[in-house]
Amino acid sequence: MDLNADLGEGFGRWTLTDDEALLACVTSANVACGFHAGDASVMRRVCDSAAARGVRIGAQVSYRDLAGFGRRAMDVPGAELAAEVAYQIGALRVFAEAAGSRVSYVKPHGALYNRTVRDDEQAAAVIEGVRLAGGGLTVLGLPGSRLLARARAAGLPAVEEAFADRAYTPQGTLVPRAEPGAVVGDAAEVVRRSVGFAVDRSVTGADGRRIPVDARSLCVHGDTPGAAALARQVRAALEEAGVAVRAFA
Repeated sequence: MDLNADLGEGFGRWTLTDDEALLACVTSANVACGFHAGDASVMRRVCDSAAARGVRIGAQVSYRDLAGFGRRAMDVPGAELAAEVAYQIGALRVFAEAAGSRVSYVKPHGALYNRTVRDDEQAAAVIEGVRLAGGGLTVLGLPGSRLLARARAAGLPAVEEAFADRAYTPQGTLVPRAEPGAVVGDAAEVVRRSVGFAVDRSVTGADGRRIPVDARSLCVHGDTPGAAALARQVRAALEEAGVAVRAFA
């Protein structure tokens, strides 16, 4: 199982994620590319650290929404969104390559991630942006999403992702953050769910029923309080359960 986290979610003097501590235990880093968080200095620093630790670098692309942290619904024309996705990937690629590494995959953030689960046009625009940026980049997304379907149709590698610290609807999508219980705050429960994703390929949904979730990557949100300690617990529990924690192929 790959273990990923959202990193570089700062801006200027403002810092949100404990990047160094998270990089010590994750295998893939979803690096903010400046549209919901991050700036040139932050991207460079995270890429340098990730490359030094052998952590895979991914571009976490977003709607242009610094004030809302990329979590507000937006309507962006497809051509514009494709260009903005390519722009973000290109910005991160400069720093990844300067650090002796490369951008290996793309993962939408926040509102864009959730929108591309069902919205085929927005999903197609993201994939067009990935293609415009060049290279056969892997696309990370929710199982059954239009995003992954579009990625496969375009001949791009697609990897299904699960969320250790988010609640699931009976349909296998994420409970909206505005609803109670959307974020799982109990560390023991997050760890238990993480092992369930890896071993049983399922999770208990918000209605109490088991939901199949076949994923190769597991996300711990970097902006969750105590995220680094939580990620360490998740990794230790996975390894104790006999799960090899490594970047997805």
